[in-house]
Amino acid sequence: MSSESSASTGHAASASTHADDKSLGVQLPTDKELVLKVIPMPRDCNANGDIFGGWVMAQVDLAGAVVPARYVDGRMATVAVNQFVFKQPVRVGDILSFFSSVTRIGTTSITVQVEVYAERFRAQGRYIKVTEASVTYVAIDDFGKPKKITKT
Repeated sequence: MSSESSASTGHAASASTHADDKSLGVQLPTDKELVLKVIPMPRDCNANGDIFGGWVMAQVDLAGAVVPARYVDGRMATVAVNQFVFKQPVRVGDILSFFSSVTRIGTTSITVQVEVYAERFRAQGRYIKVTEASVTYVAIDDFGKPKKITKT
């Protein structure tokens, strides 16, 4: 993870403004698959009243694993977060939609792009892109060692 994305991990997820409401109305991706929808709750908030960046990261990790699981016969593990960008804060009650697509299949690993869009609770049907990430997973055997991906 670059220092730029690390820095944005701590700040942008907690920056609370209403300026992002002006950008509501972006189109959802048609080249990626909807793999998860979730609504963050008050227990997921930081001291500023926005959703913890770490909570969003955990959801991205779950969503990112959905498509690669179709290629891996068995277990897999997250091995790298290649990029993670918080674009807008996530708020309690937002309806988050996670879209994923495979960007690379290697011998033992699969890299996916995940994009997260929020419907603000009071602006349902209009979306804002809040997060995007690139995550790599590796197929592992029962002993935790990398194993070859046989499906393509």
